[in-house]
Amino acid sequence: MIGILIILICWCLGNLLSLLTGGYVSGNVIGMLLLYAALHFRVVKAEKVAPTAKFLLGVMAIFFVPFGVGLMESYKVLAESWFAIVVSCALSTWIVIATVALIYQKLNKRS
Repeated sequence: MIGILIILICWCLGNLLSLLTGGYVSGNVIGMLLLYAALHFRVVKAEKVAPTAKFLLGVMAIFFVPFGVGLMESYKVLAESWFAIVVSCALSTWIVIATVALIYQKLNKRS
């Protein structure tokens, strides 16, 4: 029970920090970073959070149901613009791969 409380506290603090900073970064991401920092610096023991984390990972598929329903609701829009979606996905994937490769090469030359 303490694990869910710790995760919720990190989530709430992340959302609060997100609101205070203008919402440029999602509160969920900030909350995960806070939880990571608390675990890394041993403010929170991993044994306290582990059972809750295992449970949430086990039922993670449930969290994607609303997204799937939204896709089915938007089927007509997706069917009309499938080519643009596929091209943009492919291009963005290649741009990310190329960017990471270039950054890795530049950083690898330094060391």
